[in-house]
Amino acid sequence: MKGLLWVLALFALAVGISLAAHFNEGYVLLVYPPYRAEISLNLAILLIIGGFVSLYALLRGVALTLSLPRRVREYRQHRQREKTIGELFDVVRLLFEGRYSQAMKKAGDAHAAGQSPALAALLAARAAQRLHEPYKQKAWLERAAQADAKMQPACLMLEAEMHIEMQRFEDAVNTLKRLQETSGRHIAAHRLELRAEQGCGNWDEVLRIARLLEKRNAMLPELAQEIKLKAHQENVRQRRSVLAQLQAYRKKLPAREQSPRLARVFAEALIELGAHDEARNFIETQLDAEWDSRLVGLYGLTPGGDLSARLARADQWLQKHRDDPQLLLALGRMCLEQRLWGKAQSYLEAALSLEDSREVRLELARLFEQTERADEAMRQYRAAAGKAD
Repeated sequence: MKGLLWVLALFALAVGISLAAHFNEGYVLLVYPPYRAEISLNLAILLIIGGFVSLYALLRGVALTLSLPRRVREYRQHRQREKTIGELFDVVRLLFEGRYSQAMKKAGDAHAAGQSPALAALLAARAAQRLHEPYKQKAWLERAAQADAKMQPACLMLEAEMHIEMQRFEDAVNTLKRLQETSGRHIAAHRLELRAEQGCGNWDEVLRIARLLEKRNAMLPELAQEIKLKAHQENVRQRRSVLAQLQAYRKKLPAREQSPRLARVFAEALIELGAHDEARNFIETQLDAEWDSRLVGLYGLTPGGDLSARLARADQWLQKHRDDPQLLLALGRMCLEQRLWGKAQSYLEAALSLEDSREVRLELARLFEQTERADEAMRQYRAAAGKAD
């Protein structure tokens, strides 16, 4: 429909021009002494229009002819770019397919041909990393950094990953420091830093990074809790030889990061240091707040103090937790310490009926030894020997 309208418009224009020319009686007089020429105005208009069109066509043709080398060069560059993009696309595809040898070879060919050499070298380095060829990876990273300075942060990230995979954690930390000086740190860099600091055993840094990632919702809360728990456990173990350091660390521990598992580590460290009174008070406070079967098992390993008060406290817990073998084991140990042989045997046998464990067998053997029942003690020792630690 649109084409038909254009045809009608052209016909109408032609009719209009024809009518105007028919009624136009004007003429143009050209004088060039001694010559004189007279032509109609209509013909003069047609000649002017025709001359303009011819001159435009001539100039346009000359311009196109002169620009032909440039256009050919641009065409070749365009084809080369398309070819480069296609080859780099193939490299990326091969990387995702897991064909790392082919990807590295194709990226090397692209780099040799000068097709986006920085990106090609970076992709070759990634393929070499997946093939666990650190020397090739390092060489490709150097080429990528030399080809384009903008590739430096990406090269440093790959280098840090390489060091972590090779368990060279100190080198990874130093590489990430260089990254921070170059372009700052982002989430992925913090994740790498977390792994590197874990490998180095810098648990205070591990805590800082884990809290940062959790705050930015870059880590699942459950995973962050596990990592922080591990860091706290290692920090406690590093301080377990000095009571003052252990107490100071426990005081500054955030309430939201406390847990029964961490409480057990603190209790074990206090018992190992011989701070039995503090360990008992700590365990009692923790158990009153949140029951933990393994923690109550440590309660019987804190000698001294008012045994009667300890037994009374444990009896109160027993009313609520009658089926807890660790609580029965702790009561048996305290009765052994107080030489209440009958009660100790009752508690230990009750614990054994709930859970046949090595430590209950050993406590029973000790009880039988102290009451001069050697045969029964030997049976318990043999049974304990068959149990795993």
